[in-house]
Amino acid sequence: MAQTGGFGRRYIKAFVSGFLVAVPVTVTVLDRLAYVARVEGASMQPSLNPEGATASDIVLLNRWSVRNYQVQRGDIVSLV
Repeated sequence: MAQTGGFGRRYIKAFVSGFLVAVPVTVTVLDRLAYVARVEGASMQPSLNPEGATASDIVLLNRWSVRNYQVQRGDIVSLV
């Protein structure tokens, strides 16, 4: 019985330590490199959401290029 308690604690400790590493890494990636966003509505038709209001597209926003001022003519820019 004592061994199963230690077995469970080991997995809980591994989960917590992995969680404590994964959260800051994920926040940093979403803040500095890229962000996944959903485009809804007709504002970007026909490039995005060509079917109309019933569909929504998912896009990857590149934050790295914006931070380095590498935005070029023809790029789609998203403001939040």
